[in-house]
Amino acid sequence: MKNTPNYRKIYEDMIAKKYPDKAEACRSILSKKKIKNIDVIMLNNIIVGFDSHHIENNQKLKSYDKDTVFEVLMYQKKHHLNNIQTAKHFNISRITLSSWKKKFIVEFKDQLPES
Repeated sequence: MKNTPNYRKIYEDMIAKKYPDKAEACRSILSKKKIKNIDVIMLNNIIVGFDSHHIENNQKLKSYDKDTVFEVLMYQKKHHLNNIQTAKHFNISRITLSSWKKKFIVEFKDQLPES
């Protein structure tokens, strides 16, 4: 059994104590039944923002599971974005995105919507 942090509790406490002004912006994500890795990234971006110092330090700590990678690739396909646009949107490197596509495109090919 895999133990995962209770992100809902962590972010609710963080918002209540340090960022009460961000509560409304985070409400839709925190009200989801299950919070995914991509939701955690979005919450972090809402709370901390896109300060280059935080991005530089946090970039090293990010990890993505297969579901998150699939969501990123689906987003790219759905919105007809190239690698540069998608990488900027999700704050990941173009190299990471292209390696995901090479690694996972065969696995997810049947699940991707037709364009």
